[in-house]
Amino acid sequence: MFARVLAAIVVVLVAAALAVLAWPQLIGLEQADGIAQVVALRGAAAGIALLAAVVLTLLALLARPVRGFFAALAVLALAFAGTNAAVLLARGAFGEAMPEADADTVTVLAWNTLGETPSAATIAGVIADAGADAVSLPETGYDRGKEIVDLLARDGIDMQQFTFAYDTIAKADSTTLLVSTALGEYTADTSTPTTSVRPSLVATPVDGDGPVIAAVHSARPDAEHRDDWGADLRWIAELCANPGVIVAGDVNSTIDHWAGLADPAVPGARIGDCADAAEQAGSGGIGTWPTSVPELLGTPIDHVLTGAGWTATGFRVIGSQDGSGSDHRPVVARLVPAA
Repeated sequence: MFARVLAAIVVVLVAAALAVLAWPQLIGLEQADGIAQVVALRGAAAGIALLAAVVLTLLALLARPVRGFFAALAVLALAFAGTNAAVLLARGAFGEAMPEADADTVTVLAWNTLGETPSAATIAGVIADAGADAVSLPETGYDRGKEIVDLLARDGIDMQQFTFAYDTIAKADSTTLLVSTALGEYTADTSTPTTSVRPSLVATPVDGDGPVIAAVHSARPDAEHRDDWGADLRWIAELCANPGVIVAGDVNSTIDHWAGLADPAVPGARIGDCADAAEQAGSGGIGTWPTSVPELLGTPIDHVLTGAGWTATGFRVIGSQDGSGSDHRPVVARLVPAA
């Protein structure tokens, strides 16, 4: 009798734990240590849970005295896997066709280059192929940014460069933003600290006509930087109060982590008043990091976020550069003014 009661208690506790891991925002734990890391890797979690369900089912078949206990755990594991898979499918796990750009389209590309690991020619080629009007390059310094601008200029693509560096020792402590001259003249403050550990920068049109464009690199949600991470996400949410803003870069977080930061009064808002372009375009479940695992097992932490004045018509995670050296995949979004 005692064994049955103990087994029932274990099953209830496992069910509660899996429910929290599957949807932590239900009780406000989406940014809690440990839980934040698990929910970021929904694809991997679903795969592990599915494997566990198979093992538990085999144990239930082989161990008759405790068959009910293992069978219950198998059902829970299967439900956990199914929940995560359903969330990824709802956000977009396979992507949709990328529309052609027209006169109203702004194409935005973001790529954390892992301290300039890909060559300037590789980065310039990705930018040119995407037809990008704005490019966010976390972990890219001024000199590498200048190389990229010069290479693009040879192909008739004119870009303005803005680079913000917290120091000149580590390449990861720089963020570069490129803005097409076709969008008009821009300016950026590269003297006032923005995000906590790595720099972000915000470029605004000189004449006030055009989108405000932010290249961001938030802190990681590890034990050392957890408070910095939360502060950086709140800073991004504040940026998103501007309906004309476009935010792109390595946000080191997924939609799940932003649950408490979204404005409930704005339809489709995910962080502040911003929507996630990947989710809007049916690609929000595709992993952008790390490149060492398949896209469906990775985590979508590289984003293009749009203020209420913009709508995403397409979004693509570029997997063809997985061997270029960076542990992040480039992402590209096509945006049009909201109706």
